[in-house]
Amino acid sequence: MNSPVQADATNNNLADQLAQLGLRSLPGALDDFLARAAKQRWSPRQLLEHLTQAETADRARRSLERRLRFCGIKSFKPMADFDWSWPSGIDRDVIERAFTLDFLPEARNLILVGRNGLGKTMMAKNICHAAVLAGYSVLFRPAAALLEDLHRQTFEGRRRKLRWYSNVGLLCIDEVGNLSADDKAADLLYEVINRRYERKPRIVTTNRPFKEWNEVFPNATCIVTLLDRLLHHADVVTVEGDSYRVRESEQEAAARRRKK
Repeated sequence: MNSPVQADATNNNLADQLAQLGLRSLPGALDDFLARAAKQRWSPRQLLEHLTQAETADRARRSLERRLRFCGIKSFKPMADFDWSWPSGIDRDVIERAFTLDFLPEARNLILVGRNGLGKTMMAKNICHAAVLAGYSVLFRPAAALLEDLHRQTFEGRRRKLRWYSNVGLLCIDEVGNLSADDKAADLLYEVINRRYERKPRIVTTNRPFKEWNEVFPNATCIVTLLDRLLHHADVVTVEGDSYRVRESEQEAAARRRKK
């Protein structure tokens, strides 16, 4: 009979071998796993089944964590907190259908248009989160950050970045139009849009009507072609009304006055 010291050494060696094989769910809890197997008298087949199930679940968890980190959506309010009665105009059916993710395999685009503070980014982040949970690779980037990322690259670095932005499962470009940009930025945005055209879906949010995009990218010659690629195969939702943030500030101010 092996002594406790010998058993511990054997288990540690086995844990190391499992880790070397890429099985990461068991090494840290091997003693508990083996004790449960002995107590429940698992057959060799049952032991392998439980090992496989544990490893599969652990890999799914780690994959989800990686996709969430990669996505970049960070914190956001859930759609349960969205007040559908506040916008004076919104096509709710299109938004709710987007949460079924049916536009992803069709490589369709979802465009959210409306003034700041109406929840466009909140909706976009929630849809991105749903896509991550469904197993898609997703990248959420403010337009200014995406364009700055491309602008500062070397020629070869920009080619790699463009491939990266082009091939992710779902790309969300947030807040196009919040800041004016030059024609170089328009060319870079066109490259991203064009490379995904009819291949990969996009979500775009903007606070500027499309007729004003020439003001966002003054002197750019590619705006008409860019919008043509973006709006083809797209669901465009215009969100109308006053800013949620203005309303919340007014409510907070009223609450403070009542306390006085």
